[in-house]
Amino acid sequence: MKSQAVNPDLRGKKFRFKSEWAWAWLMVAPVIIGLIVLNIYPFIDSIIMSLYKSQGLGPAKFVGLQNYVKMFSDKQLWRSTWNSFYFVILTVPVGVFIALLLAVLLNSKIKGRDAYRCIYFLPMVVAPAAVAMVWRWIFNAEVGILNQMIGVFGIKGPNWLSDPNLAIVSIAIIAIWSAVGYDLVMILAGLQSISASYYEAAEIDGANAVQRFFHITVPLISPTLFFVVLMRTMNSLKQFDTVYLLVKSTNPAFKKSATLMVLFYREAFEKFNKGYASAIVMWSFVIIMIFTVFQFVAEKKLVNYD
Repeated sequence: MKSQAVNPDLRGKKFRFKSEWAWAWLMVAPVIIGLIVLNIYPFIDSIIMSLYKSQGLGPAKFVGLQNYVKMFSDKQLWRSTWNSFYFVILTVPVGVFIALLLAVLLNSKIKGRDAYRCIYFLPMVVAPAAVAMVWRWIFNAEVGILNQMIGVFGIKGPNWLSDPNLAIVSIAIIAIWSAVGYDLVMILAGLQSISASYYEAAEIDGANAVQRFFHITVPLISPTLFFVVLMRTMNSLKQFDTVYLLVKSTNPAFKKSATLMVLFYREAFEKFNKGYASAIVMWSFVIIMIFTVFQFVAEKKLVNYD
C-alpha cells in the first residue's frame, strides 16, 4: 500500500498553530509562575501550617484542628475581627464619599485642576512608614499640631493614639487621607467617560444639578464606584502597616485597635507561633470571601451597565 501524501498547506497550518500556542504559553508563563509561587503555593502552605503547632525553630507538631479551636475561643481574635469590621465602617463610606465629591469638583472647569489632582494623589506614593511618622507628630498629645490648634479655643486635646476609644478612629482618618487620591482618580476616570450629551438633554428637560447628579452621574459611574468600594473594602479588611506602626502592643489602645492582620503578625513574628497565625490567616480569608460574595450579589441590583 502506498502511504498518502501529507498536504503541505495542512502541515504548515499545524506548525503555525503549535508555534502560536508555544509563544502564547511563553508570554503568560511569567504570570502563571508568579501566581503559583507568590499566591497559590503560600495559600496551600498556610492551610497545611494551620494544622500544625510550631514554636520558634523547633519541628512542627501536627495538632489537627486545635489551632482553630483555640482561635475561636480567643477573645482577642473576636475583638480584632470587630476592629477590622469597624475599620471598614469608618473608612469605606466616608472615604468613597469624599473621593466622589472631590472627583465631581475636579471634573468641572476650575483653575489649577491638574495641580489639585497631583496634590490629592501624592499620599499614595509616600511610604507608609513616612506617613505614620508625620501623623504620629500631628496626633501627639503634648506637642502635636492638632492639639495645639484645639488648645487655641481653651480645649485640652485628647491622647489620639493612646485612648482606646479614639485610636482606631485616628488611624481611620489617616487611611482615608492616604487612599482618597487613588479613589478620586478612579472615579474621575469614570466621570470623564460620560458623554456630555446626557447632561445637555437633561438640562433641556429642566433637570437641575442635583437631579442630573443622581439620575445621570451616579448610575453611569456605578461600575466604577463598585470597583472602588470593593477594593477599598478589601484593603481596609487587610489593614496592617498604619496600625502596627502607630499602636504598639504596649499601648493601652492596642486591644481595641489591633486588626486581624496585626494579630497575625504578632503571633507569627513576635511569638513565632506560625501554626496559630496561619489559622488566623484562614479566618481572614473566609471573612474576605464572605464580603466579596456579598458585594457581587449586591452588584446585580445596584450597578448599572446599560
